[in-house]
Amino acid sequence: MKNSAKLFIVLIMLMNLNSACKNQPETVTVSQDDFKYFVDQFEDIRILKYRLPAFESLTLQQKEYIYYLSQAALAGRDILWDQNFRYNIIVRKTLEGIIESYSGDKNTDEYKAFLTYAKRVFFSNGIHHHYSSDKFKPGFSSEYFAVLLNSSDKSKLPMEPGLTIDIFTKFLTPVLFDETLYAKKVDQREGVDMVAASASNFYELVTQKEVEEFYAGKIDPKDTRPISLGLNSKVVRFNGKVSEQVYKSGGMYGAAIDEIIKWLELAASVAGSEMQKKELELLIEYYKTGDLKKWDEYNVAWAGNTNSMVDYINGFIENYEDPLGMKATWEAIVNYTDVEASKRTAVITSNAQWFEDNSPIMPEYKKEKVTGVAAKVINIAMLGGDCYPASPLGINLPNADWIRKEVGSKSVTLANISDAYDAASRGNGFLEEFAADAEEVARVNKFRSLADALHTDLHECVGHASGKLAEGTDPNALKNYASPLEESRADLFALYYMTDDKMKVLGLFPDMEAGKVAYDDYLRNGLLTQLVRIKPGKDIEQAHMRCRSMISHWVYEKGKDSKVVEMLTKDGKTYVKINDYKKLRELFGELLKEVQRIKSQGDFEAGKKLVEDYGVKVEPMLHAEVLERYARLNLAPYTGFVNPVLTPVKDAAGKITDITVGYTDDYLGQMLDYGKKFSFLPVKN
Repeated sequence: MKNSAKLFIVLIMLMNLNSACKNQPETVTVSQDDFKYFVDQFEDIRILKYRLPAFESLTLQQKEYIYYLSQAALAGRDILWDQNFRYNIIVRKTLEGIIESYSGDKNTDEYKAFLTYAKRVFFSNGIHHHYSSDKFKPGFSSEYFAVLLNSSDKSKLPMEPGLTIDIFTKFLTPVLFDETLYAKKVDQREGVDMVAASASNFYELVTQKEVEEFYAGKIDPKDTRPISLGLNSKVVRFNGKVSEQVYKSGGMYGAAIDEIIKWLELAASVAGSEMQKKELELLIEYYKTGDLKKWDEYNVAWAGNTNSMVDYINGFIENYEDPLGMKATWEAIVNYTDVEASKRTAVITSNAQWFEDNSPIMPEYKKEKVTGVAAKVINIAMLGGDCYPASPLGINLPNADWIRKEVGSKSVTLANISDAYDAASRGNGFLEEFAADAEEVARVNKFRSLADALHTDLHECVGHASGKLAEGTDPNALKNYASPLEESRADLFALYYMTDDKMKVLGLFPDMEAGKVAYDDYLRNGLLTQLVRIKPGKDIEQAHMRCRSMISHWVYEKGKDSKVVEMLTKDGKTYVKINDYKKLRELFGELLKEVQRIKSQGDFEAGKKLVEDYGVKVEPMLHAEVLERYARLNLAPYTGFVNPVLTPVKDAAGKITDITVGYTDDYLGQMLDYGKKFSFLPVKN
């Protein structure tokens, strides 16, 4: 089992004492022309800022609404930390306490290594890497960790009064330093008990078999509106019986959920319309009851409200971090519409039926009527939960297939996040190092921004919204392979249309060379450059990376004889060269047809084989070469963000008259500030 009895006994002695940092991170106001995106870089991570364009032009009502939603987006931070690993909160509070109160020499190499470790933990919302899910290995010794604890203010550490520092140290040391204990947050290796082997906190004292038996038969295959079974709960063994602990007010995570509710109620009081107020009331009711039917009712209302300038996501939504692909991590964003850029997505969604009708999937799995695909380009105003610090580039929700079919979905492309990526990446040498030739470099530099935006739009707006399940197919049939297959389906849909003449007819591409850029970037990434994110000797485990690897290796193999795509070697370096873009498009269509069939029929074995055969394994020699070439560039493969600071301006009567925006260059300061202001859960739950 994944929990140590000894550690659990010690844990129940610990109480919640909020760590505090003395000072809020310094914020500055800058003009958009002088905006500098880079904040920090450490290990394999770089930290950027994102700007809030045209925020000042929003109405006071919209700004106030954004502010209340932003506080709700930050209030649930503890929930994600605990979901990621049961001891994450006590670890975080310990790191915060040491940083605030350590009285020893802070100029030593070991202390600097400790700070780097703390930054990594803060970035990943826990002690496991946010992508690989491997437990971090501290760059300092366990003996030095004891020195840090003994030289820090005990009142700043999450210790029960009377508990000795020796016992506290003995408890935490194996959690941080034992490489065999809680080694992976999510372990989906074939043949392992994925529940027992994973350190994520969705299950406790139960096996994979017991969890599967617990949920077996709870969904009626004839139910055309099934709930998202198990989405908002933890499965535990209590008094010998397997049961659920539901996330809700008065239940698991109740203290943090109550804080979220408080801010949502304030947001509802200034909502821009009765429709938006109603949807927030439904979300609040869901948080109070934990009722998944209420969650569906909320999502129906939220998906149907497509005209709001300001919008948000808040809830237990994505299941990537559950080894069984059922339970969702908590996430939140707050956003406002980029009106000009949204004209592009409006063109796509108004032609959604054409895309569906002309896709290469089997006719019986096409939607006869594509319903309610609402797409916008947005600017993020606040990231929270599983969207912070690492942010998505596009989102398509709700996830429930029946809601997509009956009501539709919302698709968004995150403009200011993409802008920050682009601005910070220009001229860093990465493209020049891995592109096959100068012609490819020139084409990518000319069209990448447009190609990336359109690929994301097609992926989110029509890719995720396309296709349908066969009657009676269990939506959970693909289990742990559901996420990489769904991402593959949306990616393939986008790739198939990127070089279609329709793009030019619709005015989306001024030149069809832009479509080639999408193919160049995708295969270069899937076959080559995404390997910089994998440690030597490791398999690919993250869902999006498995998706890209599977697609790229499948089309490479299927087109190998006719050299549709080649892996070339020049001067001892490997490059990806596309020779036949038209044939490549046909291969994308062929694979899309099969992936849609797998999803529509719930063909677990075929989905498993596709992912395992093409998406998981890494060729060691190529991997070593890519890592060596990348290391010379001194770049970081992962990117995250600090949030802007939204501050209400009040008059003498306490009424809000404006919301100002500040930007910080202090990544660690923001993390410590959030630890002080948004810590609502006890150390033990």
